[in-house]
Amino acid sequence: MQHELTIGGILVSPFVAYALIAFALLVGLRVVFRRIRFGRYVANAPLAEAGIYVCLLAIVVVLL
Repeated sequence: MQHELTIGGILVSPFVAYALIAFALLVGLRVVFRRIRFGRYVANAPLAEAGIYVCLLAIVVVLL
């Protein structure tokens, strides 16, 4: 388990860093999604992306 991050004297939860890492991964995946026309394969693309973000966040928390 990570300890708190200190940014400018303010303690930040490691979960915030995990959420930012997962968001960066999702932004990278959006390029792939756009290339394969992800919206054609799901009924609600934003909802599917939100679910993928939650899965990515869980994987980041488990692995880090």
